[in-house]
Formats: sequence, C-alpha cells, structure tokens
Amino acid sequence: MARFHQCSSPQPREWVKGKVIGSGSHGNVHLAMNKVTGELFTVKFAHSRIAVQSLENEANFLESFDSPYIVQYLGKNISKGSSNDETSLSIFMEYMPAGSLSDVAEKFGGALDEEVIRLYTREILCGLKCIHEQGIVHCDLKCKNVLLGSSGNVKLADFGCAKRVKDVGRNVNLLHSWQDIGGTPLWMAPEVLRKERLDFASDIWSLGCTVIEMATGKTPWSGLQVSNPMAAVLKIACSDEKPRSPTHFSEEGLDFLTRCLERNPEMRWSAEELLDHPFISAKLQRKFACSPVSVFEFGIFDEAYESDESVSPNEDEFRGRNPFSTRHCEERKRIERRQRAADNDFGSSEDWITVRSG
Repeated sequence: MARFHQCSSPQPREWVKGKVIGSGSHGNVHLAMNKVTGELFTVKFAHSRIAVQSLENEANFLESFDSPYIVQYLGKNISKGSSNDETSLSIFMEYMPAGSLSDVAEKFGGALDEEVIRLYTREILCGLKCIHEQGIVHCDLKCKNVLLGSSGNVKLADFGCAKRVKDVGRNVNLLHSWQDIGGTPLWMAPEVLRKERLDFASDIWSLGCTVIEMATGKTPWSGLQVSNPMAAVLKIACSDEKPRSPTHFSEEGLDFLTRCLERNPEMRWSAEELLDHPFISAKLQRKFACSPVSVFEFGIFDEAYESDESVSPNEDEFRGRNPFSTRHCEERKRIERRQRAADNDFGSSEDWITVRSG
C-alpha cells in the first residue's frame, strides 16, 4: 500500500480554529491551522453526550485505518467542563481542499460527467473494500461524506454512524451490530430500514444511490421525498421499486447500478467484485492535455505501455507519474490493444509516432 503524508498531531495551544467548512453526523467541522508548522487541517467538535459518543466512535475507526482512500486521522483532544458530566471532544483530520462531492457537483452545474463518476466511484469502492476487509460498515455513504482533494483523489469521511459487523481476527459475525443504526434514510438499503440486517451489502446499496446523486445532482428518490418523506421511506423499505437511474447513463453504468441496487442483499455485488465491473475497469483512464515534447521522450511512453500490460505492484503510484497508462483493463481489451499495436507495426525499428499535430 502506498504511504501518504503524515501530519503531526496538533498539540493544545499550538493551533487556531477557523471558520465552519462543513458539518458531520453530530458536529460542525472547522478549518484549523497549526501555528507551529503552518499546516492546515480540520477539526470536528462535539459537546453533547450523544455527539461525543458518535465522535469517539468515529475517532476509533479512523485511527485504525491506513489507506489513501480514507480521510487521515491526526489525533483528538478531550476536555472536561466545570462539572464531571460536561465533556467535549474534538478530533483532528486532514484537510481536503475541494470539499465534498456534493459541493463539487454544485459548483459544476449540479451533476458530474460520467467519465468523472467512473473515476470517483472506483476510489470510493477502494475505500469501501478497505473498511469491509476490517469488518466495518460505513452506514452513511453519500456525496456529502466523500471528500475531494485538489489532485482529483477522493476519500471516505464521516464515520460517526459506522458499525463493526465482523470480528475479522476471529472470523465471527457480531450478531447485534444492526441495533441502534444511524444514517440518512434516502440512501439506506431496504433491509436496514426494516431493521432486518446490516452488513457490507448495505454500503453497496448506498453506493448505488451515491452514483445516482453524482449523475443527477439530486438525492435518490428525489421526486417522492419532496412531497412526502415518510412515503419515500416506506417505498424504499417495503416496495419492489428502485431509485430511478439516470437516463443519459451508458449501458455499463446502468448495469453497474443494477448490481448495486439489487433488493436482495445476497445478490448485490461486493466492493471487490464491482471493482472488476466494466463501468469501473473498462475505458478507465485519465485524459491529459499534455504530450511528450519531443520524440526523444518516446522511451517513457514505451515503458509505460509495457508496464500497463503487466501486474503493477502499486498502481496508485502510476497515477501521478504515468499519464499514458490505463488501469484495470479487461483481458479482452488488453489482447485487442496488443493486436492493434501489431497491425500498426508499432514495434517497428523506426520508433516514430505523431505526438503533436497542427
């Protein structure tokens, strides 16, 4: 796993609180600055008993993660009030400057392009795969709880409603983990609203709703919930309907949503399976405006092309340094690409290609 920058945990009186930049399950999120290093980070506060418990829960989960797909935990601070019953808690996390996906979508016309949705969805899936492997369900996945960095990387955030449903070390399911569940009803899976079960498949349903949210700029079930929120909840829990898929989506995208929004949780694909779905794996490449400045850089392209055909030990490292590589392509497409290269005599001794035109 690629390591990422580790900020030092801010110490008391060494940081200053800035303005509110968001809100979590039970508290506001402020921008903050470390007065010693000048680094920016975020701090989430909780004062009420319920809010403190939720934030403590979030801190415990974040502290156990070491993934580039999950917001980084920097530390926490507990302070006592005038009486023993008064306790406040603040947790420190990395600052994601672009804000949440809902913020980004609003700034770009309300909805996101499908190509961008493919990229973001893949990284959300990588985050879900990470937490599911540790026996944890996020329970409140939606655009507001996915944060975007300035380089286009997205990370899961707000684990205030998260639950551990499996003791991975002992390979034991925790039978009562579904009790006292939280989250946002319009993104919740039917079985969760019926209080029948809570497991990793619940996050997959929420992922489907999140993809719809990215594609339409609206909440899932948006038409119904405006007029009658309770009717929307009952429809999710008890009917055979699914949230309306975006009409402009590709066949791959619609099939991906079908795999996520299967009402039978046993039939939903896992995060690991969805990472191999064509919506995620096919045609998934970042398009760059740059190109080699001369034919003498052709060797870089050739090396990237070859490395793309083999298993990379760490594909995330290629993301920033290799603008020509594709990722997670299906074997059929790999074969087709090789065949096209052979047909075009790509490997000829001349080694010249057109890198710019006009």
